[in-house]
Amino acid sequence: MNTFNITIIGTGYVGAVTGACFAELGHNITFVGRDQKKLDLISSGKSPIYEPGLDDLLAKNQDRISTTTDLVGAVKRTDLTFICVGTPSQDDGSIDLRQVEDVSSVIGSAIRSSPDYHTIVVKSTVLPGTTEDLLLPILEKESGKKAFIDFGLAMNPEFLKEGSAIEDFFHGDRVVIGSNDQETSSILKALYGSLGVPIYTTTMKTAEMIKYASNAFLATKISFANELGNLCKQIEIDSYEVFQGVGMDTRIGPHFFRSGIGFGGSCFPKDVRALIAHARTVGDEPRILNAVIRTNDDQPRKLINLLKKHVRPAGRTIGILGLAFKPDSDDVRESRAISIIMDLLKEGASVVAYDPVAMENFRPLFPGITYAKAAGEVLDCDAVLIVTEWKEFEDLNYENRIVIDGRRIAKARDEAAIYEGVCW
Repeated sequence: MNTFNITIIGTGYVGAVTGACFAELGHNITFVGRDQKKLDLISSGKSPIYEPGLDDLLAKNQDRISTTTDLVGAVKRTDLTFICVGTPSQDDGSIDLRQVEDVSSVIGSAIRSSPDYHTIVVKSTVLPGTTEDLLLPILEKESGKKAFIDFGLAMNPEFLKEGSAIEDFFHGDRVVIGSNDQETSSILKALYGSLGVPIYTTTMKTAEMIKYASNAFLATKISFANELGNLCKQIEIDSYEVFQGVGMDTRIGPHFFRSGIGFGGSCFPKDVRALIAHARTVGDEPRILNAVIRTNDDQPRKLINLLKKHVRPAGRTIGILGLAFKPDSDDVRESRAISIIMDLLKEGASVVAYDPVAMENFRPLFPGITYAKAAGEVLDCDAVLIVTEWKEFEDLNYENRIVIDGRRIAKARDEAAIYEGVCW
């Protein structure tokens, strides 16, 4: 197996996981970032984010891992550079490309004086055409070199699920490589070849669109399940039983048919909105994707409406179980808990919240609510809302409680004095 020297730009979720996993495959990794605290954590074998198994990989591969704030120096010392910086949403739903533009400019300057062929790989999620139409000209201008002759450029989208990212890297459904030259494709095939995962090669624009299409479709399945789940609730049908039967159809499949209070996180909401905004720039109005977002935005309110059937929130203390957007993550971006707590506070309720790992990330959003030290403290409230399906919530004692469940915790349904599920 070839051993590569790889620069990873970005120490967030994608960068940290990608670099650690490549180190596990035997490659030498240089993490580049601006946050010295995150770099120091990586240098000490600890993860800057919460992701099961990531600490172990970083500690195990310390002899292959280095960190620096010097991007130019890192690029000059390595064979490949992976761009793993953020592309956050703007107010109109479009994405902010300043970080990928800035690092592309620095990378171009760094390879200007190098005689070696350097491969640049975009892993940040960017809209179709970004790598070829925006980043490539920047790289050529700053380097004074010709792409696909003097240096390589590829789009290699990530398909990592928070909470199972390491498993997804090593045992994913596919690796997508978008490039316009054979040498770059061959280098990336060699890099990923030992995984034994199917490799799909295509153009850069197509690779970019595959990422957006995948996330948009999965988001659509969730909103579809919620829309049908709302109907099922009204006519006293368990939506989970419905989708268990639907998912047995091999044309459809069972995955992501989890009706409840909708999706959050850093990918699905951002990517669907970005695709909508991008479609509008070319004169297209994506009706299905608009409905996906509307349904998802409306869904958390269902939890509040069910609560009000049994408890008037004003003057009451309402408990929240779960603040992360999903279990096994400390990520609170677009968490369903945000809008739910906002609504409760507007209704005049006091809030006591608990999450196993996400409370410190959530606290700046709502510094005025109470954060419990243990899940059991939340059960002493006038009513309990289940917002994230952490496994430990399956072991609580829900007897004599009022529980409004957005994530289908079976024990709560079996034990609570009053129980309401959002879509069942």
